[in-house]
Amino acid sequence: MMDWSSFSFIDLFAGIGGIRLGFESAGGHCVFSSEFDKDACKTYQANFGEYPSGDITKIEAKDIPDFDILLGGFPCQAFSIIGKKEGFENETCGTLFFEIERILREKRPKAFMLENVKNLTAHDKGKTFKIIRKHLEALGYNVYAKVLNALDYGVPQKRERIIIVGFLDDVMFTFPDPIPVSQRKKLADILEEKVDDKYYVKERIKESRLMRLKDPNYPKPYISHENMAGSITPHPYSSCLRAGASANYILINDERRPTEREMLRLQGFPENFKIVVSYGQMKHQTGNSVAVPVISAVAKQMIFSLKQHELNKQL
Repeated sequence: MMDWSSFSFIDLFAGIGGIRLGFESAGGHCVFSSEFDKDACKTYQANFGEYPSGDITKIEAKDIPDFDILLGGFPCQAFSIIGKKEGFENETCGTLFFEIERILREKRPKAFMLENVKNLTAHDKGKTFKIIRKHLEALGYNVYAKVLNALDYGVPQKRERIIIVGFLDDVMFTFPDPIPVSQRKKLADILEEKVDDKYYVKERIKESRLMRLKDPNYPKPYISHENMAGSITPHPYSSCLRAGASANYILINDERRPTEREMLRLQGFPENFKIVVSYGQMKHQTGNSVAVPVISAVAKQMIFSLKQHELNKQL
């Protein structure tokens, strides 16, 4: 019988460790991590004291230590069905989801939590998500999935992500409720007081943005972003941080870029999180990461559900 006050997990597609932080806050300890990107590994090592194992496709499941929960924010890829006769077995072949599947099959952890872009549910007319769900259920897991928005869990960033949770046993699970509005951080709470000149944009960029600002009297502080059509919309929160977008994508008060620390705060990372790479890399890494408070809330809810399940078994 397990009491779940302490548990082990593995951190796949670990990035800079946002999912790890969320599950550590619920009593977990990491026994294995894997990440492909060398710069992300530098940040991970600086903060967790371990350099993640590299490419997961080259790691045998049997070489991974035993663990209770599998975690992974895996990239979204289309699945191709290669000929009729190959069917179910090969549906996920060649995708990174397949790596998660084979590790679950071999290691049979009690639970998992996967994170992906909201679009996963619409991807390939919904086929991609259907295949993922079907494959997880075929391994014997009870699967729950929901799109959660970081804004509802206390960070001033609109970031919608699908969270997929699964349990080997018949665990009853509900996703965590949003936190009260009064407890959510506002933009003013995460902005730095003194900001170096290098973050300020050129005057002409500023003027061009202010000219196109939908509401010139919008109260500061705000964050605006330029959409494909070139219109500038201010909000009291950040639009979704992205790994690949251009440098002028989001601006604070249409005058400067967010600092590295501010980007980390928008994702709910702790103040003592170390920054050891360049601005461009930090932008890429925070854009690829997760909103930590969302993951913490899910982790705590998962552990609560697992504890309840253990208690019910004893009755």
